[in-house]
Amino acid sequence: IFVCPLMCSVKQFLGLLKKMDVNLDTISTKVNSAVTRLEKKYDVSRALYQRFEKCVGISGKEILRSCWTMFLLAKGGALQMEDDLVISFHLMVCVLEFFIRRCPPSLLQPLYRKTDSFPSTTASFRTSRRNQSKAKPRQAPPEVDVQLLETLCKENDCSVEEVHTTFSLFTLVACQATDLSKQYEELYFKSRDFDSRLFLDNDETLLTPKVEPTPRKNLPEDVVLIPPQTPVRAAMNSIAQLRVDLITSGDQPSSNLAVYFKNCTVDPTEEVLQRVESLGLLFSQRFGQAVGPRCVGLGKQRFTLGIRLYYRVMESMLKSEEKRLSVQNFSKLLNDSTFHTSLLACALEVVMATYGGDNGGVPVETDLCFPWILDVFQLTAFDFYKVIESFIKAEPSLSKDIVKHLERCEHLIMETIAWREDSPLFELLKRTREEGPVEQAEPPATLNQPLQHNHTAADLYLSPVRPSSRTLPAPESTAPPSSQPSAPAPHQTPRHPKSNSLSLFYKKLYRLAYMRLKMLYTQLLTSHPELEPIMWTLFQHTLQNEYELMRDRHLDQLMMSAMYAICKVKNVDLRFKTIVTAYKNMPNTNQETFKHVLIREGQYDSIIVFYNLVFMQKLKTNILQYASPRPPTLSPIPHIPRSPYKFPNSPLRVPGSNNVYISPMKSPTRMSPVMTPRTRILVSIGESFGTSDKFQKINAMVNSSDRSLKRSLDMSSAPKPLKRLRFDVEGQDEDDAESEKDKP
Repeated sequence: IFVCPLMCSVKQFLGLLKKMDVNLDTISTKVNSAVTRLEKKYDVSRALYQRFEKCVGISGKEILRSCWTMFLLAKGGALQMEDDLVISFHLMVCVLEFFIRRCPPSLLQPLYRKTDSFPSTTASFRTSRRNQSKAKPRQAPPEVDVQLLETLCKENDCSVEEVHTTFSLFTLVACQATDLSKQYEELYFKSRDFDSRLFLDNDETLLTPKVEPTPRKNLPEDVVLIPPQTPVRAAMNSIAQLRVDLITSGDQPSSNLAVYFKNCTVDPTEEVLQRVESLGLLFSQRFGQAVGPRCVGLGKQRFTLGIRLYYRVMESMLKSEEKRLSVQNFSKLLNDSTFHTSLLACALEVVMATYGGDNGGVPVETDLCFPWILDVFQLTAFDFYKVIESFIKAEPSLSKDIVKHLERCEHLIMETIAWREDSPLFELLKRTREEGPVEQAEPPATLNQPLQHNHTAADLYLSPVRPSSRTLPAPESTAPPSSQPSAPAPHQTPRHPKSNSLSLFYKKLYRLAYMRLKMLYTQLLTSHPELEPIMWTLFQHTLQNEYELMRDRHLDQLMMSAMYAICKVKNVDLRFKTIVTAYKNMPNTNQETFKHVLIREGQYDSIIVFYNLVFMQKLKTNILQYASPRPPTLSPIPHIPRSPYKFPNSPLRVPGSNNVYISPMKSPTRMSPVMTPRTRILVSIGESFGTSDKFQKINAMVNSSDRSLKRSLDMSSAPKPLKRLRFDVEGQDEDDAESEKDKP
């Protein structure tokens, strides 16, 4: 339990906790998880209250208090995941419909005063701040006014279908509501986090510190500045855009897909439909378990969107393959269950990310975030990775945020998820190693070039996954003897087909590994440029030849160990404490990566213990070679990674400018962009742009734009090591053990 000595806001309190964790071991993993959940819940609650103030449609302080309190009860009582922004907002719309329908017209905003359209059932909402027991809605199940609900949904860019489904969650709370204040207090003391009713009083503990706006200089006249979107508005826009994109797609195979199915040697139609049905039931049940038992219907709605995207992308993929290969029979691919499950999982991940994404600052991680879908379908991460790139290329309507999300999923797979104990990756590596070394590091090439390959999902799913330990006999031939291939010479060894999926996986893995190493190295060792290629050589050697070290571990654990090992052998003073301090500043990091490392089966410890007891013991001979007069040959540096995916509608920077971008006009079928620049200028050039004065203003803006480069890292100084890093004494390296003597 943390006690704050001074009155402070929730945000200030959370910031204080982060400062208390300066030693990296002050806050346990369990407490850190609870604090993270608290922050997510607060951010969602604050975003919802901001929206509540704008869309409530009712006047009267006590009625507003009753309305907000009933919403909190509905959210806390019906949802196991109170940080789900979308479902929570849909619940709020249901509560607003309930109260608006019962308020007299004099208390309603003009939009809702149409008493002939919205029959009012007057109810007493008089409550006091200390006791709201007089707010007693009807005990009978509330009947929804469809027309009023449609109006509310239209005003808030919601799907009527989804909100109507959510109404059943609200009904349960409305029927049991007798004393709103007492019921909420019971809920509050049960959760013991923060009292969301205080939003109504503008309580200082729930306010966020105000940030001074950045001064805007040299802005031309007649410039339209787009205000930032609220988290709720951004979420509703993203969902609405997804629904627009899928409006022409059905939840059954299209006629074009049906033709592809019939062209197969073995028609997959029946198995495809049966698989979709069984996975749909499984998805809805698991969705209900994660969100709330009464949310199965919402899970079915999201699955339906996923099915539409699944069929749509499948058809696009097959068309591309037909054009590439000039064939129409895809029987082997379309009868591959893993391919279909992976493709459907990817479509559902897009849907789930759209509903639970980073909407205007609200945290992205929820109980439904990746790799939840893999656990639901019992799908291995290595199989799922095969479809990601082809999926993105086959669906150009994906937003930039969704593409980035799928790329992040791919990185998570390569960093840790594909290396879990039961992953087929290890068996494939073992079999492939018998045939020769794993995919070699890439040869030197021009920096900033994307990864070049021609593999599609079909290539990856149909390539060998578990090569046999013996070659298959050659098929019999009816050709004349003179036309038959000659037998291999005695010294030749028959080779198995190369696994395209493993080859591409390692190409991407090397790029990601080098990118992570480069980030960390840039913070710590720019004064020793000669060490970077040596560190990369050890890191790459480990991934290629000692891949068992990755089993149930994280890529970054090997990266930090390789960096420390080379510094030790080259007599460069770099402590693990300093490495971990810099590591925390890198994107996509977690304290468990260096505090909870597998040592042996069932035993976990710090990164320093892992280095001494596992990494050093396994690679000691190889590490010491770098101190010899004849060190190992350096591995070539791979391409610096860059996204292989193109965004046709993404803004392009004007050459020579710092903040000027140009993007093509949107398609008429696309909605307004969700992008909400806070300090940028949006200029739309169309047929009615006007006189040349505006062009001259644009030219002046470009010419006067600040062309200074972004502030670079201070390469001359490494981050200061932490005052104390409480790793277990057992297994510490010699230098760090000495430093422990000075501890109080």
